[in-house]
Amino acid sequence: MPDKVVISMAQHLGAPCTPTVKVGDKVKIGDVIGSSEAAMSAPVHSSISGTVTAITDVLHISGRNMQSVVIENDGLEQISDSVCPPTVENREQFLQAVRNSGSIGLGGAGFPTSLKLGFDPKEKQPDFLIINGAECEPYITSDYRCFMEEGEDVLEGVLLMLKYLGIPKCVIGIENNKPECIDLLCQKTKDKPAIEVKPLPSVYGTGAELILIEKCLGREVPHGGLPAAAGAIVMNVTSVSSLGKYLATGMPVVSRVITVDGDACEKPQNLIVPVGTSYEDVLNTAGLKGGVTLGKVVAGGAMMGPAVRDLSYPTTKTTSGLIMLSEATAQPPQVNPCIRCGRCVEYCPMGLEPVEVNQAYAARDVQELGKLHVDYCFNCGSCTFVCPAKRPCTQMMGLAKAFYLGEIKKGGNK
Repeated sequence: MPDKVVISMAQHLGAPCTPTVKVGDKVKIGDVIGSSEAAMSAPVHSSISGTVTAITDVLHISGRNMQSVVIENDGLEQISDSVCPPTVENREQFLQAVRNSGSIGLGGAGFPTSLKLGFDPKEKQPDFLIINGAECEPYITSDYRCFMEEGEDVLEGVLLMLKYLGIPKCVIGIENNKPECIDLLCQKTKDKPAIEVKPLPSVYGTGAELILIEKCLGREVPHGGLPAAAGAIVMNVTSVSSLGKYLATGMPVVSRVITVDGDACEKPQNLIVPVGTSYEDVLNTAGLKGGVTLGKVVAGGAMMGPAVRDLSYPTTKTTSGLIMLSEATAQPPQVNPCIRCGRCVEYCPMGLEPVEVNQAYAARDVQELGKLHVDYCFNCGSCTFVCPAKRPCTQMMGLAKAFYLGEIKKGGNK
C-alpha cells in the first residue's frame, strides 16, 4: 500500500465526477469520493483508507490538469460499510449495479460500462458478447494473468451479462501465443454451450475492436458505426472480471493489475495497484536493473503508450502497464525523408495509407482525408515501427485524424 494516493475525478471518457468528500474527511476502501449525474460517467471510489488531505488540480499523463482527491494512508486498510453484494434480479438493477461499481473500459479506452451495456433492445439487440483477451501489445501481460487467476470472476461476469442483457452467445478471443490460458478457459467452459473460446492469430493489432469483431465473428462494422451495428458488444477481460467481483462481493473498481517490464526493469512482474498510486511507487517496487540508466518510462503498451514526463503522475483505472526502457533503447532515431517504400501501407492493420494521409494532411484536404478513412486509425504505432526512415508516422496520423474530425464537427467538407 502506498503512503498516499492521488485519485483523479476523470477516470473515464465523458463527464468528470464532482468530489463528494472534503478535506479532513475519513474514508475507507470502497467509499464513493466522486460522482456525477451525467449518463456518460462512472463513480470514483477510495482505493485506500485514510484522510482526505487535499482536493486540487493535478497534472495527468494526458497533459491536462485533473481535479483530484489526495488521500493519506492510515495503514489500517479498512473496508467501507457500503461494500456488500448488490441485489440484482432484473435488467434495470443489473445496469444500476454496473454503474455503481465504477466499471469502465479497463483495456485503455475508459468508456463507462453502464453506458455500453445500456443499449435499447428494441432498437438493436446484439447477438454476441465478445470478450477481448487478445492483449497483443509487447510486454503487457495483465489481462493474461486476469484469465489465469480470476477465471471464475470472468465467467461469472459473462454469464450475468448474457442473462440480464438477453445476449445468446459469447466468444472469448485469446491470442494463440497463450496456450495455457486457452486450455484453462476451454476446461472451465466445457459445460457452458453459450460460451466459445476462440484462439486468435498472434498478430499485433488483433485486439483492436473492429479487427477483433472481424476475427471472432467474420463481420465488418460499417464505416463510422459502433460494434452494435455488427450485432456485438465488446468487453475487455479485466472489465468483466471486475464486474464479476463486484456482483459477488460489492467491492467496486479500486485497484487494477499493472504490468511492470522493460529492458531496464530488475524484476518484471504484474502488481495489484490501488488506483491513484504514483508511477514512482510502482516502479520502485519492481526496481531498476543494476548498471542500467533509465532512459524512458512508457505508460501502457510500448507501441501505443505515451512517454512519462514526471514519475509523480498517478495511476488510473486504465493504467495497464509501465515499461522501463534503458537509455540505450530510448535514444530517439534520426528522422530521414520518406522514400515511399510502402511499408506503412503494408503493415497497417486497418489497411490505411499513411503516406497518402500525410500528403492530404499537409494540404489540409478534408475531403481527401475522408476518402482515405483517416478516422479508422487507432494509433497502434505499426507504421512508425516499420518505417526505415524512422519518420513519426503514427504522430502524423493522430494529428491528421484530429484535424479531420475537428473539421467534420465544425461542419467542414465531408
